[in-house]
Amino acid sequence: MKRISHISRVSVTSRPALLGAVVLLALTSASVAAADDGPGPLGVTADAVATRHGARVGALFGADRAGRPAGGHFCTASVVHSPQGDLIVTAAHCVAGAAGDLVFVPGYRGGEAPYGVWRVTKRFLPDGWVRGRDEDSDLAFATVAAPDGRHIEDVVGANRFATGVATGATAVTVSGYPDSREVPISCTNKPTGYSGTQQRIDCPDFTGGTSGSPWVNGDSQVVGVLGGHEQGGATADISYSVALGSGAAELYRDATTGS
Repeated sequence: MKRISHISRVSVTSRPALLGAVVLLALTSASVAAADDGPGPLGVTADAVATRHGARVGALFGADRAGRPAGGHFCTASVVHSPQGDLIVTAAHCVAGAAGDLVFVPGYRGGEAPYGVWRVTKRFLPDGWVRGRDEDSDLAFATVAAPDGRHIEDVVGANRFATGVATGATAVTVSGYPDSREVPISCTNKPTGYSGTQQRIDCPDFTGGTSGSPWVNGDSQVVGVLGGHEQGGATADISYSVALGSGAAELYRDATTGS
């Protein structure tokens, strides 16, 4: 249901596969976020409230839709902290197969871009996805830029990309843009392990377009990205993410250094 079918040759920076045996990390105080069941009832999906913090999540469009974005978004991405203040995270299948240039619109609502339109300048993909579309490597980063030289993190802030956080240690809020709607939705629940390399969450109505949605815990950490198994899930009510381990940390380091 969340699968993206665009297939095109793109210029990417690839790095080793995200996951291996080291994904099953020991639980330590450094790797487990403080338990936080999140606001409101668990497992209920509703329209996301427009907030400055929520503006860190946005929609991806083809660059040809930059001036007329209504109805043209196809995936979700979010701003994560980096030294340069210009980094977003999404699913690999969102940016590897997208035809042509892309733009990111943080806080997108109803055809409006309240925080501007940001051009995707470089994409970072793991080797596992580039070589074989390995579902355990369905994660990507991209840098973005504005015409006036601003840094996106200075405009909307950023969540922190966190690896090694135990699945289910805390509830997370998943926010994303169904391609049939013009406002984002969100749902809070506790993820569970699906396999040694994948995690899942039960949240209704996460249909096509929500691939790349961040899973954000109570400490403003991105601990999952909607994608992975079945490119995010074959039904609207169950979504997946790769388990973020050492390979994900390496990909993040590469993205922040531009290597």
